[in-house]
Amino acid sequence: MDTLTINNPVFQATASSSFIEANTTPILLSEMDKNHLIPVFTKDNEPLISHTDFIHVAEEVVSQVYRDEILFPANIRVSHPIKGRIPDAKDKPANQLQEWEKTIYYERMMFLIEIPSIRETVDGNILNLTIGGVKSYAQDNLYNRKGSDEHFKIFVGFKNQVCTNLCVWTDGLQANVRVKNNQQLMQEIKKLLLDFQFEKQLNLLKQFPNYSLTEHQFATLVGKCKLYQYLSGAMKREIPVLSFGDSQISTIAKDYYMDHSFCKEDDGSINLWKVYNLFTGANKSSYIDGFLPRSASASSFVHNLVDAFDKGEQSWFLN
Repeated sequence: MDTLTINNPVFQATASSSFIEANTTPILLSEMDKNHLIPVFTKDNEPLISHTDFIHVAEEVVSQVYRDEILFPANIRVSHPIKGRIPDAKDKPANQLQEWEKTIYYERMMFLIEIPSIRETVDGNILNLTIGGVKSYAQDNLYNRKGSDEHFKIFVGFKNQVCTNLCVWTDGLQANVRVKNNQQLMQEIKKLLLDFQFEKQLNLLKQFPNYSLTEHQFATLVGKCKLYQYLSGAMKREIPVLSFGDSQISTIAKDYYMDHSFCKEDDGSINLWKVYNLFTGANKSSYIDGFLPRSASASSFVHNLVDAFDKGEQSWFLN
C-alpha cells in the first residue's frame, strides 16, 4: 500500500452515514440477519442469495485481500420494503398487528465497507478506500428455478470524509455481475479488488483541483447540462455522456452558492474538484438502482473536462 497505508492511526467513523439519500433507510446487518425474509425462486422454493449473504461474502473477501488493514463494519441502506404477515394474523387490521406478526424484506439494498487505514488527501479532503455493492431483487427472475442468474453491482472506490460523497470510476465498477451462487459472487468481488489500481484513480482525482472554471464557464456548464437531455441521439453520441437529470443539475447550481465545503470562491471561480463533489453530492438523490452508474458517470464527465483543458480543446459543455 506504500504511503497510503497508515500503521498506527486512531480512526473514527464519519459522523454522517448518508452516502445515499433518496428513499433509503439505514439498517444494521444483525437486524437483517435476524428479522428479514429471504425471497425464493417460485418454481422450486429455493432461496436467492440474500442481502446478508452478499454482505457477508463481501466482508470475507475484503478481509482476505486487505488482511492487514482496518475495516469498518458494513454501512447499509435499504429501500422498497416488501411487507407481509404470518397466517394467524391474516384477518387483523394493519393497525392492530403485533411486531411478531409482521414479516418484511427489502427489495433493494446498498452497502459500503470502508477501509480507513488506506487513505489519501485531495484538496484538503480525506478519502478512504471503500468497497461495496448493490442488490435489487427487481432485476432477478423470481419465477424461475435456483441456478438462474442473479444480478449484482459491485464497486471499489473512495469515500470523501468531508461529505460522504463516493468517488467511483468505471475501472472500479462492475455494474452487471451475474452469478448463480455465493462462490461465484466471491470470485467476482475478489477479481475486482485484485484488478483495481487505486493509485491510478487517486492520481486522476488529484488533477481536479488544478483546473478551475470561471463563473461564466460554470454558468455555461449548468445551462448546457440542462440542454443535454433534449439533444438528439446523434448529437449526444458526439459529446461526453451526462447521466444527471434536471433536478440534480438544479441542486448543483444551488450548491455552487450554498454548499459549505464546495461552493464557489469569492470571485465566482470554482475548481474541478469542487465541481466533481457538487455532482457526487447531487447523486445522493439517486435511487439505489441508478446510484453507482451515475457516480461513475460523474467521474468520467469531470475527467473529460480535464482532458479538454489539457488538449486545448473546447468542451461542448463550456462552449
